[in-house]
Amino acid sequence: MLHSSGSKDPTVTHMLSRFGRNESGATAIEYGLIAAVMSVAILAAFPLLRTAIETAFGAISTAMTTAK
Repeated sequence: MLHSSGSKDPTVTHMLSRFGRNESGATAIEYGLIAAVMSVAILAAFPLLRTAIETAFGAISTAMTTAK
């Protein structure tokens, strides 16, 4: 079958080889997995950092209150 450009349809073998070489989908999946692992790591670290964060914000709040 001819396309409007006059070229033949690619064969199934050609289409499969192109699909095998295409890595854009794999790259997107890899980025998604990296983001998921980072999210889990942040959520796991949050309880460890909670006290330090509360102390820092408490100090800032106190400093702002006494600065008036």
